[in-house]
This record gives sequence, C-alpha cells and structure tokens, in this order.
Amino acid sequence: MRPIPVGAKGTYMLRVTPAHLANQFKDVSLPQVFATPMMVTAMENAALNAVRDYLDAGESAVGTGVNVRHLAATPVGHQVTAVAEVTKVDGRHIEFKVSARDETEEIGNGTHERMVVDMARLDQRLKAKKRP
Repeated sequence: MRPIPVGAKGTYMLRVTPAHLANQFKDVSLPQVFATPMMVTAMENAALNAVRDYLDAGESAVGTGVNVRHLAATPVGHQVTAVAEVTKVDGRHIEFKVSARDETEEIGNGTHERMVVDMARLDQRLKAKKRP
C-alpha cells in the first residue's frame, strides 16, 4: 500500500432501478423508494474508489464500519451520486466522510471505515473457516 492522503476523494454513480427499491429489496410493504442498504453500497463503492489507486497488487480495502443517516427518499429513474473523502489514515485503517445525492437533494451522509487487506492472507483465513 502506498501512502493514502487525507482528502483523497472517490465517487460512485448509479441509476435507481426497481431492484434497488426498499419494497423489492427488503419487504413488499415498504414504499417504492431507494433502499438504505443500496445507498450504503454506493457510499462504500465511492470509498473504495477513493483509495483504489493507492493499493498494491493483491490488496483490497474491506468495509469495517458504517454510520450513516438516510435523509430523503429517491424514486426509480433518478441518478444517485455517492462521494467519499478520506479523513484519517492510521496504518491500514482508513476513515471517510461519505454522502449521497439524487438529482434534487442530499439523500444521506455519515462516516465509513475500511481496512486494507492482503487478499491471499484473507483467502487463507477463509479456507481455515470452511466447514467440512
């Protein structure tokens, strides 16, 4: 891993489809609006994009913490843009400020944490947990 600068930014965009809606993704009784877990996914992807260029071959950065608020509803067809900015780096631990907007307003914000991992080492740990 190369040094990750505080202030590094990443974005992630997606067009809301029926598969992203709370009533399809979680429970049919929910309204036809962008689901919170999908907003978190967009924010996490923005954070990964913020640090991707600083990772060495065989490394990735996995999510370890999320603290967000979903502020406004977004219907099908809108584009959602998530932005992440690195606020702190402590060794392999990275903290981010995250937000998301649709074409009208901010729909969510909060913080996110990721940890840089060696994929081969992670694979070994997962193999050790595999059930017979």
